[in-house]
Amino acid sequence: MNNAQPIGLFDSGIGGTTIWRSLHNLLPNENTLFIGDSKHAPYGQKTKEEIIELSKKNVEWLLNHNAKVIIVACNTATTNAITELRNSYNVPIIGIEPAIKPAAAHTQTGKVGVLATQGTLNSKKYEQAQSLYPNVEFINQIGFRIVQLIEDGKLYSEELELLLRSYIDPMIEKDIDYLVLGCTHYPYLVPILNKFLPKHIQVIDSGDAVAKHTFKILSEANLLKTDKQTGYSKFYTNKDVAILQSFIGDYGIAEKLDF
Repeated sequence: MNNAQPIGLFDSGIGGTTIWRSLHNLLPNENTLFIGDSKHAPYGQKTKEEIIELSKKNVEWLLNHNAKVIIVACNTATTNAITELRNSYNVPIIGIEPAIKPAAAHTQTGKVGVLATQGTLNSKKYEQAQSLYPNVEFINQIGFRIVQLIEDGKLYSEELELLLRSYIDPMIEKDIDYLVLGCTHYPYLVPILNKFLPKHIQVIDSGDAVAKHTFKILSEANLLKTDKQTGYSKFYTNKDVAILQSFIGDYGIAEKLDF
């Protein structure tokens, strides 16, 4: 059965495009709709209630545009709102969590660095995830201002590189061998990290795992698009169209969203 309804994704900004890329690489035939709620970024410093309200607004827009499944392409929205979303809407809703499981399973030094937003690191969901690995020391660091600088188009600025070094250097000194990027904006930092991160430290994000899980959910629910035609991809932002366009390149045309 061919289901051509789109997969809907939303994030607090442009970071969720990293999840979209992983999804598109694995499932190029699927149609997709992406919302970057950049006007309200970052979610990490908002209250749980505010995050739930914003997440519901995004989900409802995607459902009104016929989405068959929703990917919450935002770690903060997942940790704070996904239970509420699953209780409120009758479609599969897929979340994102920091990929601490593979890091904890493979660390040789017993020390794993986690760079994430305040909303993710302070959440009960993340605290519970960490507690499953009592023999691993997690060096957690809130990435203050990183999302905002990326959203402002300052990804390759000296300001962001210095900020990133100030967060990661103490982790290196504590002998981490894995660095988990716990925000969907953060994979865009990898070229900067590669300038100063020792070669033995492996960087992990959630993108590929989310794409594989989405494929599994679609397969089990008989929702895959099976016609072998390359899918369309539509991208929307409620802030700066040019910045979103710079991150999606030739994959689509960024459009303005008014909410």
